[in-house]
Amino acid sequence: MNLFNSALGKNITFVRPEYFIVRGFIGIPNINYYYVFLCLVYIVSVLGNTAVMAVIYLDHNLRTPKYIAVFHLAFVDLFGSSALMPKVLDIFLFNHRYVPYNDCLTFLFFCYTCLSMQSFNLVALSYDRLIAIIHPLHYQVKVTHRFMLSLIASFWVFVVTVILILVGLLTRLSFCKSVVINSYFCDHGKIYRLACNDYTPSHVFGLFLVALILWLPLAFILLSYLCIGHALSEVATAQERYRAFKTCTAHLSLVAIYFLPILITFMSFNIHPNARIINLSLTSVFPPMLNPIIYVLQTQEIKVSVKKILNIR
Repeated sequence: MNLFNSALGKNITFVRPEYFIVRGFIGIPNINYYYVFLCLVYIVSVLGNTAVMAVIYLDHNLRTPKYIAVFHLAFVDLFGSSALMPKVLDIFLFNHRYVPYNDCLTFLFFCYTCLSMQSFNLVALSYDRLIAIIHPLHYQVKVTHRFMLSLIASFWVFVVTVILILVGLLTRLSFCKSVVINSYFCDHGKIYRLACNDYTPSHVFGLFLVALILWLPLAFILLSYLCIGHALSEVATAQERYRAFKTCTAHLSLVAIYFLPILITFMSFNIHPNARIINLSLTSVFPPMLNPIIYVLQTQEIKVSVKKILNIR
């Protein structure tokens, strides 16, 4: 940071607080029961995603590009839940609401990185379904293990880079007034609005990031399903259309569970802080819990694999 300031020819001093105070809900009695509920959801999420990862690892028939993406989705869900929920429970159940400055930015980095990777995982799965249905004869050539691993790795590099820029812009802000964050975690939007110097770069980059990690992936997914729908409309029989579309139901369920609550939150103006916290917290913990359940119930290969591993006839 000093080198950066020297390069600009400026001697800039930023006022950084020793800690932030995460406020959480306002004026709701017995709210600790809600955090206990989130803890139970987190435990189910850990067990479910660990089980899905174990099934894919143990069954060699699932070592396909599609299930590389599914395995990675379970990993990101597990990693994201574990980055968020233990800290949230520590803050509110054990009343450790004073979060050191550096710890808060680190907390923000991991939460936003995992949230972003969830949307890009859905992009990888939608591309897999797109090629499998539109170009079934070329699927094994176009969607290889190497391609899927390279795609996921490129997503990681991109997401880590933009989130580092997001956090870096926060370090350029001075906090000389309130340090109370009106959210349930170190929320980017709530932090930069506490600054007493110009936070326009953080505000603009935050909007740009929403477009990158939400609107752009969602647009690609919707476009891919428009192409899938057009391709299925040219299939001769209704039974073939149903069989092809059935392979997409699990992915479509994940897309709806992930995107709908977030879009409702971002498109709701003047939403009450408590309502925003409930919406964001449920959005953070429910998709990781439901994703493995959906894949086990709606994916025939995983159901067969589970029965095989458990020796169920």
